[in-house]
Amino acid sequence: MKKAPRVLVVDDDENIQFAFKEVLRKDGCVYFAAWNGEEAIEQLHRRQPDIIFMDITMPKLDGLETLKQIREVNQKIPIVIITGYGTMQTAVKAMKLGAFEYFTKPLDVEKIREIKRKALASIVDQSIPSVDDQWIKAEIGDRYQLVGRNVRIQEIYKLIGSISTTPTHTSVLIIGESGTGKELVARAIHNNASNAREPFVGINCTVLPDTLLESELFGYEKGSFTGANERKIGKFEVAGKGTIFLDEIGNLSPQLQQKLLRVLQEREFERLGGNIPIHVEARFITATNQDIEKNVKKGIFREDLFYRLNVVMIHLPPLRDRKDDIPLLANYFLSKYNGHLKKNVKSFSDDTMALLETYSYPGNVRELENLIERAVMLTMGEVILPHTLKDVLTANISGTQDISIVSPIFGKSRKHILKIFEKQFLITQLTKHRGNVTAAAFSSKMSRQNFQRLMQKHKIFAEQFRT
Repeated sequence: MKKAPRVLVVDDDENIQFAFKEVLRKDGCVYFAAWNGEEAIEQLHRRQPDIIFMDITMPKLDGLETLKQIREVNQKIPIVIITGYGTMQTAVKAMKLGAFEYFTKPLDVEKIREIKRKALASIVDQSIPSVDDQWIKAEIGDRYQLVGRNVRIQEIYKLIGSISTTPTHTSVLIIGESGTGKELVARAIHNNASNAREPFVGINCTVLPDTLLESELFGYEKGSFTGANERKIGKFEVAGKGTIFLDEIGNLSPQLQQKLLRVLQEREFERLGGNIPIHVEARFITATNQDIEKNVKKGIFREDLFYRLNVVMIHLPPLRDRKDDIPLLANYFLSKYNGHLKKNVKSFSDDTMALLETYSYPGNVRELENLIERAVMLTMGEVILPHTLKDVLTANISGTQDISIVSPIFGKSRKHILKIFEKQFLITQLTKHRGNVTAAAFSSKMSRQNFQRLMQKHKIFAEQFRT
């Protein structure tokens, strides 16, 4: 007879424990509870569970420290970390310390069951990477902070944690539109890896012509060409055992693609004009905003180089596909630029946040950051008002809106698109008539009362359009 899976749930919340108990017992599992990290370690030795679900925030011993201590004695048991507030740091730490999986509350029954199935399937012949004794850095610096709770961003946090445990010869390719944060992901991988103390060397492949880019990457010997008056050390050599980040890799010429392929294959290169092989130990992380797989099919980008670079691929979603992160990002940038600009702006008005949440952001997170920096700079009081986002309004009028299908249910998708249309219509008319509600309503062939009612519904105020 097959033995029932033994599952330990570590959480100090009675409601969470009850929910797990109901789900696990219905699925035929043996359920055990622990209310803090110390109890979890005790139960591990006494009950010998097959899987552990564990919260991060607990009294006495938190989840990450408990995870670290468990991994010192047991490398194989799948440990699933759960948290009410998912940040990049906690996700990366969890994966770095050997967590099997990581997800955020509120709990989803099907998600619990899916992870449980995967964990049980992994128990046989499972191998968890060993954990570096050195505790990884809690912060990676304000300038390189990744922020988001969206489910796709949470998956990227987990990928960063997993990649950081791999050897430096594991190449990473980051795909995403301009402004989505590709360099932030590259730096997060570097800063959480074992080579974090080594150099991070980045170069944009579009800023230099081919000849200069080649000498920047490979370096050159004295006298190798006219003007080479002394030896120059290239970026590949400067990186040492650290990380080489090549942004906009899709723009490399065929000649440089061939030379880069050789470096990745042989793990060595020569300076221009030299013949002494120099070993490359750094990790290669590349990024592009192009459809590089399409370019491979067209013959624009070498297929063999693509496969060398694409050992691990990370897709960064555009901001329009993670709009639930906009309030979080906006407040993060508000705090950041309060410090930089020595201001004391405390919040956004409701109508300002509504504007931010409806904008389509062709420039992605970088554009949002620029908008918040400008708004903080222009705000004299403690609350950011809509008039500071005049550029957003202009872009909303001329730009396109996100009318993606948000639900397979017809009514829900229609409601979403109608909401976007109504806001766009109001913004267009009020901007045209400089906040004159009577004139905007008349032009729209609507009664003033109905026009105002629509404004109240969408939290749009005439004052923000008056100049």
